[in-house]
Amino acid sequence: MEITNALGRRKTAVARVYLTKGKGEITINNRPVAEFFPTNVLLAKINQPFELTSTVGQYNVKATVNGGGVNGQAEAVRLGISRALVEIAEDNKPLLRADGLLTRDPRMVERKKPGQPKARKKFQFSKR
Repeated sequence: MEITNALGRRKTAVARVYLTKGKGEITINNRPVAEFFPTNVLLAKINQPFELTSTVGQYNVKATVNGGGVNGQAEAVRLGISRALVEIAEDNKPLLRADGLLTRDPRMVERKKPGQPKARKKFQFSKR
């Protein structure tokens, strides 16, 4: 049984994804995907790479994810799954690339600057 692993990142979320041939069972941090990501939007994000490559129900996914929020974690898992599918079959690459699933989203939280309450917000200015 061959295991394909890949790494997905989004903001501060990091997901390690392990793909094996199977019936389409997805477990994240040893919990079923429906329990870990309860909303349909997040579940759709995770299943998107399988739907684009028409491999729904062909691979079991075991992922460990930490850091970030739920949306960032879901997108990190999606990137990991996409990278693993490309590793399995190179002809999946153009399908996933067209929808931007192989691009790591570079947007990060801007750092807080000294002398300011937040990154861009300023303290109230008094003229007199």
